[in-house]
Amino acid sequence: MTGTYLPDAFATHKVEAMVKLLGLDPLDAEQWDFLQSETTQDLQAAPGSGKTTLIGLKLALMADAWTSVTRGVCVLSHTNTAKNEITDRVASLAAGRSLLRYPHFIGTIQSFVHTFLALPAVRTKGVEVRSVDDTAFETAAIRLLQHPDYSTLRSYVERQRDGTGIVTGATFAYKDGELVVTGSTREPPFRAETASGKQLSHLKRTLARRGVFRYQDMYAIAQQYLAEHPGVVPAVSARFPFVLLDEMQDTSTIQQELLDFVFASSPTVMQRVGDTNQGIYSDAGAVNGSASAFPLAGAAELPVSRRFGPQIAAVASRLAVRRPQQVHGAGPDGQVAVLLFDEATAIDVVSTFERMAAAIVPEDILLRRPPRVLGARQGRGNSQAYPQSISCYVPGYTPPGRPTAHRVLVDAARAAGTQWSSGADSHEAATELWNALRASFVPLTGEGLPALGRLERSAATPGGKVRILLRELLTHGATFDEASWGMITEQLTLQMKLLADRPLKAVGLEFTPAAETAAAVGDVPRTSAAVPAVRAVPGTIQSAKGETHAATLILECLEKTGKKFDVTEALRMVVEGSAPQQELKSVQAAVQLVFVGATRPTHLLVLAAHRDRSKRYAEAMIDAGWDVRDLTEH
Repeated sequence: MTGTYLPDAFATHKVEAMVKLLGLDPLDAEQWDFLQSETTQDLQAAPGSGKTTLIGLKLALMADAWTSVTRGVCVLSHTNTAKNEITDRVASLAAGRSLLRYPHFIGTIQSFVHTFLALPAVRTKGVEVRSVDDTAFETAAIRLLQHPDYSTLRSYVERQRDGTGIVTGATFAYKDGELVVTGSTREPPFRAETASGKQLSHLKRTLARRGVFRYQDMYAIAQQYLAEHPGVVPAVSARFPFVLLDEMQDTSTIQQELLDFVFASSPTVMQRVGDTNQGIYSDAGAVNGSASAFPLAGAAELPVSRRFGPQIAAVASRLAVRRPQQVHGAGPDGQVAVLLFDEATAIDVVSTFERMAAAIVPEDILLRRPPRVLGARQGRGNSQAYPQSISCYVPGYTPPGRPTAHRVLVDAARAAGTQWSSGADSHEAATELWNALRASFVPLTGEGLPALGRLERSAATPGGKVRILLRELLTHGATFDEASWGMITEQLTLQMKLLADRPLKAVGLEFTPAAETAAAVGDVPRTSAAVPAVRAVPGTIQSAKGETHAATLILECLEKTGKKFDVTEALRMVVEGSAPQQELKSVQAAVQLVFVGATRPTHLLVLAAHRDRSKRYAEAMIDAGWDVRDLTEH
């Protein structure tokens, strides 16, 4: 990276000064090694080891020393939440805020692929992108399916159980030098040369010409673009001499292949950070068998967790499935407990946990980080086995469905407003908000609404007035209440109809208060009048990934094959000391989720297991210092 930043960027005196400025704890040897590393490497980081803090510190030092005005740092993660956390950290310092502007890039892998590969590819074909969103694609695909051109496909779909998924899941894949149409997770049930196959391909390509895509499409389009335009690779790799990839364990095969294609053979320094034992997504594990397997041999390691103490660390160490890992707990002295229940007392598990959390965790910490109730499955399946899911413990619990249109639009306005106010790419923020808005106004006839760049600028025109309303949403939308939202959407509806000059159907402009989680538990019957001040919030283990809780309850659920129960298997492995890598694949997958949930809490970890299956382990758990409570005996 010669000439891109000052050579003393990571000098000891600069690091110590930055640590002091940010109010961080002193660094240990492993953290120093990673921080001062300037070569390609992997970092395997235990849960709570300060990975995100370390990334923020390294980026702050790099930003302070960066000298190039045309080449930048590229920071990639997998979710907007993780990206925003990194952005917030670098934005807290004046020097760090430079990373939010050109030539740097901080975003998700998806947004990186969009920005530098897929969107340029689509534009070279003269296509105007209207939306890259699975939900928007599904809506458009079902609407187009009603056209007479697709009568054979429609007839087939209507005869199948959940047949519409064939159409709504139609996805591009790059095979043998061209884009082919496949399903979201598997091939359609008919051959491409059949009438239904031809109509599905035609429908998918028609929507593509209209600029409507699924998220996964963009990876296939990017692959084709790179194959047809080899000059893109040196251009992108030269733009970014340093790439930092966070949450590496969640990188899918196709994502890693694209990143390798762009950066692997270039002088770019790529540092990958993550925890392979938290890789819970099915495709992510496929990377482990490739030349890009994470972590590579000789990877650096952060084994010390400052989130929790020795008790929880010992549990985590026994449940490390993908890679043996001895986690050292240097956080608060915590407590591990097990609640044994049967069918009659499952309803008491959550309330017992809440009372335990109130008694063990200091109230100020509990208020700041409310207790969480986590399970691997949300709703009951067809099996008669018990318990299956969160709903077995929380009567009235309704698994949250796909975000509704109004929820998506409100969230889009708030997210774009946050990006706008942070000083990041204002054009990108405005474009994202406009795409969400025009997806909420569906033309009853003809083509959709124009892209942002085609809106007129004169304030006397509908396009100009829409631009003014967009700016109002970007500037103040994050603080809008229901009345304010109603007023601006009423004005938008009027101007959008004038802009389209054709009938429009407004979809989901309603305002919904962001209080879903507070009401998610429902009215759970209590077995005691002593109701804690802080109620637990239920959800899936997957949804809590990356979070830190004061107290966490893991509910036993039926694993996906329907043959075993996850918490019981985890308890067996802890007590018996069996090697996780030698377990059945289905057990490994179930226990890996338990590992993710069990490494969230700082003060209290509670595992709930059916008495009939786990009572046999009680004595060993008590000997280990755990609090074992049998709810059937109270």
